[in-house]
Amino acid sequence: MHMMYSTILIKFVVVSLCVDGFSLLSTVSTRQTIQKVIPMNAEVEKLRLSPIEKVQGVVRLPGSKSLSNRALLIAALCEGETIVENLLESDDTERMLEALAALGVEVDRQDEGRTAVVKSTGKFYDTTENDLFLGNAGTAMRPLAAVLAASNGDYVLDGTPRMRERPIADLIDALQQLGCDVTCTENPGFGGCPPVYIKKSSSIIDGGSCQVSGKTSSQFLSALLLASPLLAKTKDVTINIIDELISAPYVLLTIDLMRRFGVDVTYDSETMRSFIVKSGQRYDSHTPLLNGRYFVEGDASSASYFLAAGAMTGGPVTVIGCGSESTQGDVRFAQVLAQMGATVTMEPTNITVSRDLSQPLRGVDVDCLDIPDAAMTLASVALVAEGPTTIRNVGSWRVKETERMKAIVAETSKLGAHVFEGDTHCVITPPSENKPNPNVEIETYDDHRIAMTFALAACAGVAVTILDPKCTSKTFPTYFDELRRVSLP
Repeated sequence: MHMMYSTILIKFVVVSLCVDGFSLLSTVSTRQTIQKVIPMNAEVEKLRLSPIEKVQGVVRLPGSKSLSNRALLIAALCEGETIVENLLESDDTERMLEALAALGVEVDRQDEGRTAVVKSTGKFYDTTENDLFLGNAGTAMRPLAAVLAASNGDYVLDGTPRMRERPIADLIDALQQLGCDVTCTENPGFGGCPPVYIKKSSSIIDGGSCQVSGKTSSQFLSALLLASPLLAKTKDVTINIIDELISAPYVLLTIDLMRRFGVDVTYDSETMRSFIVKSGQRYDSHTPLLNGRYFVEGDASSASYFLAAGAMTGGPVTVIGCGSESTQGDVRFAQVLAQMGATVTMEPTNITVSRDLSQPLRGVDVDCLDIPDAAMTLASVALVAEGPTTIRNVGSWRVKETERMKAIVAETSKLGAHVFEGDTHCVITPPSENKPNPNVEIETYDDHRIAMTFALAACAGVAVTILDPKCTSKTFPTYFDELRRVSLP
């Protein structure tokens, strides 16, 4: 049967839809609360997905969120004109573009928004009269905080209530070590979080060294690296990691992008403990590698959903836009599917996944330290695998767009799986006969990845309803259209 979609608007005076959410809140600590606030008389959109028998076809991926926002920021730090192509159209990139416009950068959107022509002097205006509102976009908040702290102006960076619960103190501390006049706000129960306040430094900042934690978010190190050319005027900047570095591929992605824009980073690729940006370097989009244009490769995290659907239903599914030559760590998710029993073909810019349906998928025990976003997709694949699936080293889930560990446990349990929750890992044992509970309503917690992950429950042969499906606009506004297009009768 062809997958059918229906959209229902529910009006209510009592917050009856939140009953399950409130029961969840009662089971978690104050520090790890999942927040989903639905006002009285609100309209909540629902999207019902009928059981999906097969997903098959070709998906052209939207541009990478991580690369899009990094490229826009670096382009704004280049003098002259830079063209950024295959730009992701999403809430996160819109927040970055709005901030750059407020900072005096001219951006001309072309090709229905997928191309941005960035014209800049390489310097930013002060924004003392207006805060920069960055929503819940970590890929905008963290890099902008570092770059603006290094720009010697007065700025305030703020976001949504959830952003005010996402830690940033480690980054702020490192910037202070380098001489920047920057502070964040102490949020009881969450630590140092936005708003971030930046003041002009009373002295000239030139080089230096700092220490930073890498165990909460790799974005702190990436942000420091992106800002370092502004700080390393005549002296080098050295950044040392004091503990474990999670999501190291995202740091390598940052370093590769900086190299393409003319800035080299020296580091030990084996230890990933110390990073040096030599003095006297500046961003330039007119290097031999770019010639004024940068093409954003497809988003590997978004690829995970379609690759998983291919493994669950047999496929084949091909994603175009990332592959064996990708700089994004989330392409390793395809290897995890191979461990589970899928057939995976990797090409430089494409990945294809299929499976002989006579051969069941197998549960795995996998370290996901370097792929925390794609790791979420395993929660749905685990529903149809034989035996438990253990997802390790995903403690960073707790400080993402929502408290993702609690959300994964709650929604997977609704579907009939038995889930063990550890501090930094979870173990998912599939429901009896790998048949999830039908007609489950999935709470999405305003988190795009929760919505996209649990839509795949329909690939396990049951109808599922996604609440607030438009939350996917953060990174993949057309996700459900694409899923419908490649779902066959």
